Amino acid sequence: MPYLELSLRCSESNQPRYENALEDVGALAVTMLDADADTSNEHAILEPGVGETPLWDSLVLTALFPDDADALMLLAALESFDPGLDWSGASFRTVDDQDWERAWMDQYVPLRFGTRTFIVPWNQPLPEDAEHADAAVVRLDPGLAFGSGTHPTTALCLSWLDALAEQGKLHDATVLDFGCGSGILALAALKLGAAKAVGVDNDPQALTASFDNAERNEVGNRLAVYLPQDEPVTTYPVVVANILASALDALADTLATRVAPGGRIALSGILHGQEDDLLVRYGAWFEQLVATQEGDWMRIDGVRR
Repeated sequence: MPYLELSLRCSESNQPRYENALEDVGALAVTMLDADADTSNEHAILEPGVGETPLWDSLVLTALFPDDADALMLLAALESFDPGLDWSGASFRTVDDQDWERAWMDQYVPLRFGTRTFIVPWNQPLPEDAEHADAAVVRLDPGLAFGSGTHPTTALCLSWLDALAEQGKLHDATVLDFGCGSGILALAALKLGAAKAVGVDNDPQALTASFDNAERNEVGNRLAVYLPQDEPVTTYPVVVANILASALDALADTLATRVAPGGRIALSGILHGQEDDLLVRYGAWFEQLVATQEGDWMRIDGVRR
């Protein structure tokens, strides 16, 4: 069904008052965006500290109302609720309801990583260079889980797995994908020659997406997925963890004990500038640690002593 959308610029200091008023008059949802998005003044908020909710100095508030709501009556109600706020800049439009996840998937295109690895949307044809017998093709529908290959953190891990396969390090190996999301890394490892893969995630929807994608790629019998508390305690020759730096720090002991002596680990989800502390942290267990950058993001990989 369609909705009536109200948009309004405001300052960070007034944002709580505006949001409170919008919710009081029946807003179904309120979204906050950087008013300078897509300009030279855009300010990214990538990984807030624990307990922090940073906002931009200037915001655009967007509120959705039922499409039969009357714009003039809404404005009157908002002005009555908080007469000290300026609602003269508010604009209205009608927007159609849509499945935003599916709309995003329409923009999702095949991607190549390294020499052999291809991530291809389940509903699109193979690109020509992925049609050779040696190609490692993952057909993917991320669903509600993170991991499509478009984000640099995932791309860094896929390139690493592709290089490991070139070195023969994945052949017949069992790979642990910690924080598996859509299962993209575990599935890529299987397609690149791993015998089995284990995916771990604290989001049940991620486990569902991973299993569904494994079935779609005809490797469902080679992938096992677990919540963290149910994960078997064992060691692996290859471990990849694409999560946030704070989680990599907190889980360092756990991840280190999952890597067999001489095994490989890749850590991703690290913002540039966060890698030094993690290099020191993981240096207690790993050697040959290398940090690789793509855009604002870093990957750390090394070998277990």
